[in-house]
Amino acid sequence: MSRGPAVQLDGAALRRGDRLLWRDLTLEIAAGEFVAILGPNGAGKSTLLKVLLGLLPLSEGTARVAGRPPRRGSAEVGYVPQQKGFDTDLGARGRDLVTLGVDGHRFGPLRAHGRAARVEAAITAVGATAYADRPIGRLSGGEQQRLRIAQALVGDPSVLLCDEPLLSLDLNHQRGVVELLDRRRRTAGTAVLMVTHEINPVLPFVDRVVYIVEGRVAVGRPDEVLTSDRLSDLYGTRIDVLRVRDRIVVLGAETEPHHDHDHFVESRRHDGDAGEWHAR
Repeated sequence: MSRGPAVQLDGAALRRGDRLLWRDLTLEIAAGEFVAILGPNGAGKSTLLKVLLGLLPLSEGTARVAGRPPRRGSAEVGYVPQQKGFDTDLGARGRDLVTLGVDGHRFGPLRAHGRAARVEAAITAVGATAYADRPIGRLSGGEQQRLRIAQALVGDPSVLLCDEPLLSLDLNHQRGVVELLDRRRRTAGTAVLMVTHEINPVLPFVDRVVYIVEGRVAVGRPDEVLTSDRLSDLYGTRIDVLRVRDRIVVLGAETEPHHDHDHFVESRRHDGDAGEWHAR
């Protein structure tokens, strides 16, 4: 593990063409810290992960990951991409997916010695032993996601970047994935940064949130950022944040007519809870 902050951003800004995604982002994330990255579609959440992966340069400011400037293929960084389903006829096993992490698909080539042990340890760590040898296309979304996390962990990274890892999972599998990530950061000291639209499954676990809206950023504990006043200031319109049975419910109106790219829309959950509004 590296010493000092796992991730550092100082005065960071990113533009894509004429559009400013975010600016003035100054942040230090400690080893073992769990941080959720929130905001509406198009705000630049996944793009922030690409900066930390060394795939995009900053427009302004500096970034460091595990004490070094971000670089593509760094063994210090594990990455869980947005979930995409596998073809049900795909013959590859779950174990084969995890092995890609050892063979250099994510982290660069590693010596063959200990290869099988690394893969087995990662599969065991995510609780996927029972189905690791089944065709991956026939596994459930939750099972596939556990194996993606095993692939990201097989190189023993000090920073784990997760892009919407809860997408399309039911509540039970969402909780299982979040508990797995929480266990990893507590036992191994791995810093976890998770892009998510689903704040409620991660709310009991995260230390801080980074909320990005139209170039502006708020950073702090969930109870500091997820408030009516703070979100109203970020969005530039009245937002009400309520707590219903230990869940966050955000009620908001559409933004002004000239803001035609992001707005609040209703999202009904079918898990027995009341419908929620959230930015998407």
